[in-house]
Amino acid sequence: MPDDQSSSTDPATERSYRVLGCATEHPNHIFPVRTPFNHRSFDALNATGADLDVVSPTPYAPPVGPYAEYRRVPASERWGSYEVHYPRFLYALPKRYLYHVSGNSAQKRVTRFVEGTFETPHNVVQACGFYLDGYSCLAYCKRHDIPLVALSHAGDLKNFDRFNDRVQSHIRETIDYCSAVLTVSDELSDVARRFAPASKVETLPIGEDPENYPVDNREAIRRELGIDPETKLLLFVGRFEKEKGVRELTAALDSLDRDDVAVAAVGHGGALRWWFLEQLGELSHPAHAYWELDPIAVRRLHVAADLLVLPSHFEARPTVIYEAMAARTPVLASNVGGIPEMVVDGETGVLVPPHDAETLAETLDYLLADPERLRAMGAAGHRRLLDQEWTWRRHAQRLSEIHREVMHD
Repeated sequence: MPDDQSSSTDPATERSYRVLGCATEHPNHIFPVRTPFNHRSFDALNATGADLDVVSPTPYAPPVGPYAEYRRVPASERWGSYEVHYPRFLYALPKRYLYHVSGNSAQKRVTRFVEGTFETPHNVVQACGFYLDGYSCLAYCKRHDIPLVALSHAGDLKNFDRFNDRVQSHIRETIDYCSAVLTVSDELSDVARRFAPASKVETLPIGEDPENYPVDNREAIRRELGIDPETKLLLFVGRFEKEKGVRELTAALDSLDRDDVAVAAVGHGGALRWWFLEQLGELSHPAHAYWELDPIAVRRLHVAADLLVLPSHFEARPTVIYEAMAARTPVLASNVGGIPEMVVDGETGVLVPPHDAETLAETLDYLLADPERLRAMGAAGHRRLLDQEWTWRRHAQRLSEIHREVMHD
């Protein structure tokens, strides 16, 4: 067997192979905090020794209106350890009826761009989802007989029945071609098995790197933020939208009869932004809202927090919980999706039903009354993160192993 096809427990020790990464949702300097987990996955993969090219298909921008800022997305830029290219495609609206047109345009543009820009063929294509990402690369993969691996974070699988027939056909075609169908949670893998043989489906958790969280500086960070030592800081991180449970959160906070509570809410999108900010402003507790905050600042808030609160209606395995675990912060979250795979109820945090502001408020009250228990749960969550190897380094190692497996099939 040639050297470049030998197996190893550490892919970084093997000879490099060429990967084309595709993520329609990828950060750029216009939208710097958009889906950071896609960037972190590629950045970690690049560190294994893979020769990585990345494309992030980007819609053509209209001259005016809310999407006009897409004009400022560059043709390419350095992002982390690699360069990202942003080929343009037609994003047709309304999405409900014309999403298949967007997919066809993205596939045409990506195929032409990749073949005209990079040395072809790549050894494997890594897509950050089935649609649009996997479908965008499908023609290129078929033309050059390249294996396709796609990692779903929930959207395309959980929303499958909401798409029109042609989009559903595109998703099925992509999954049928995939050599490996990856998801971020066991619960989502069960959904994927509706569309793919069990032998192709695997759970590949993402994670977080604890060394990036300055837990030893917690007291100094809290002083800088103006948080009194006796104050309990509640942290929410996510889109300001109803699916993240912001209505239940504000109702629970409003009913919380305590004078030792402060709230920090970090948002990066969502239709309820202004409503949520207005509700936070009317609370009797001090509340601060942050919009599109730099990841370094978000880590500091995680370290400063006494409890992460995430009352979502549905989730896969939310990145924000990995971040809390890395920061030794306990979690109060809804018992939905892949969250029970992450949070051990009563040990690393507490799980509550979704859509239930009353139970959320009661749970907040009794948790805040026991700071020693909060600290113990935070420490247990940190140990679980390490024990399960939910880190970006391990994520990338396994992803590289999967690439080499499908390349040699």
